[in-house]
Amino acid sequence: THIPSGHGVGRSFHMLPFVQHFRNTTRLTLTEGMVFTIEPMFTAGKQYTKVCDDQWTVVTLDGSLAAQYEHMVRITSNGVEVLTDSETAPEFSDLQ
Repeated sequence: THIPSGHGVGRSFHMLPFVQHFRNTTRLTLTEGMVFTIEPMFTAGKQYTKVCDDQWTVVTLDGSLAAQYEHMVRITSNGVEVLTDSETAPEFSDLQ
């Protein structure tokens, strides 16, 4: 789907850069220290969705099942660190 999108995390929670999870022509230069989320949503049916009146809930227009998952990542000098990885982030280790 085209929503939700990932987003930067910093002084505000939902901030630039916004990270699209579908083929697009937007280019994002990754720099060390950037922290952002990756939040893909997969649907069993069509990709079309709508945001409900509560401005939080997202449902598929065709009523098909959907799943959304989120990870927070940080760009490092060596690549990327997954901050929400239960194997490497001690604060999530009790979730295993």
